[in-house]
Amino acid sequence: MPSVNAHLAMTQLAPLAKEVDENKVTPGVLGFIVFAVMALAVWGLMKSMNRHMRKVDFKESTSEKEPVGAGASAGAGAEGKRPDGEK
Repeated sequence: MPSVNAHLAMTQLAPLAKEVDENKVTPGVLGFIVFAVMALAVWGLMKSMNRHMRKVDFKESTSEKEPVGAGASAGAGAEGKRPDGEK
């Protein structure tokens, strides 16, 4: 059972809908609300990402003192081949 306010709103909005050009499509209020919610979500995600990135330590620990090229050739084997069989 529709309320009186809903019936009153429909009777006042129905004539306005006829005045709108039927060939013109606009996103309207719903489109704005969806866009605003998505923008707020992206803003929140970026803020969270920045907070997490500040916690990351990008400096390598120098406790092992391994030469720069030694890590790449450690798994190469005795013949200098890569693990996938190519030179």
